[in-house]
Amino acid sequence: MSLQNKKILLIIGGGVSAYKALDLIRLLVKNNVEVKTILTKGGKEFVTSLSITSLSNNKVFEDIFDVNNEKEIDHISLSRWADIVLTLPTTANMMARLSSGKADDLATTVILASNKDILLVPAMNVRMWLHKATQNNLKTLLNFGYKFIGPVNGEMACGEYGEGKMSSPRQIFSYLHDFFNNKDLVKKKNISALVTTGPTREYIDPVRYISNESSGKQGYEIALALSKLGVKTTLIAGPTSINFSKDLNVKKITSAAEMMIAVQKLLPVDIAVCAAAVADFKPKNRSTQKIKKDKKNYNVLNLEKNEDVLEYLGKNNKLRPKILVGFSAETENLIENSTNKLNNKYCDMIIANDVSKKKTGFNVDYNKILIIEKNGKIENLPKNKKSFIATKIAKKIIDKILINDKNPN
Repeated sequence: MSLQNKKILLIIGGGVSAYKALDLIRLLVKNNVEVKTILTKGGKEFVTSLSITSLSNNKVFEDIFDVNNEKEIDHISLSRWADIVLTLPTTANMMARLSSGKADDLATTVILASNKDILLVPAMNVRMWLHKATQNNLKTLLNFGYKFIGPVNGEMACGEYGEGKMSSPRQIFSYLHDFFNNKDLVKKKNISALVTTGPTREYIDPVRYISNESSGKQGYEIALALSKLGVKTTLIAGPTSINFSKDLNVKKITSAAEMMIAVQKLLPVDIAVCAAAVADFKPKNRSTQKIKKDKKNYNVLNLEKNEDVLEYLGKNNKLRPKILVGFSAETENLIENSTNKLNNKYCDMIIANDVSKKKTGFNVDYNKILIIEKNGKIENLPKNKKSFIATKIAKKIIDKILINDKNPN
């Protein structure tokens, strides 16, 4: 059972659907899940600490400072204890507070301090859910990396009908089961991945080089997203200003040749994501001294092609990853050029983005992409934070590799 022995921190918010938390706790405990609970001030209006304690067999946390627990800082210890943090019902007010980074009670402080996945389960009137302010907060929270369960369509406590009804305890339980099942399956299969990111530098002389505007942010976020899903991930990064997470294995390189060597040393892997903007060309002869302006041939630069990392992986029958993902940074004919690259490099999917746009793509925090698969399917992901884009790409890769493992033919 994928939920057995998991630890879930449940935050109960101030909404009429709070009573459903009791059914969920009962369901989780019955399946050998350890549940700790934070009961918010609003939540106390609908359920009691006594009822929660009797079902969870654990202390209920309410105050941000607990004089009976001085040795532990609750907002840190609770977050580190849990495998996941679940908030229900997530009201419109709670969404607004989280989207602005509030940390004014134990619940919001734990969420802000958490290093675990945060699942939000919205419940509110249909008009409140559809209001532009709530939808803007939803987008912000998705950008921050929060995950949502629901809401669903249905009749509400106020008597109105529509989207905004909280998912049922059974639906939440099913989501948690699938979430942990995929994560455990990835770990059990010991799935490995390499991700390339950033630019490369091809030196002309000791002080000048050929490079590009890539910041490496998108590849870095993909590596983080895969790692969070339980994939053993190594990031091969060209020169960037990123402050890499200590939890991620990073190999730093400078040139395309160094990147190729680093990739070859990591093979075989199950997944390869080539997000790096590798220089296509390098100087045929690198000068050992700085080239002077008065040199007669300063206006002639002889170039030769670099080895193509993506093509090498796609055509390597013995060491080809199970899932190979390429990136296609284009300034025109986005779909046509990207599809040609997908086919020519033997990829399973290609991430296409238009780098002629200044607000997305190179050297910014936002991206706008198309995911093109070898079966011709195209998925459009509109402008969003690179962290959000990375989460979508990582989930698609994991879903694909798990399906392929179940159906090898």
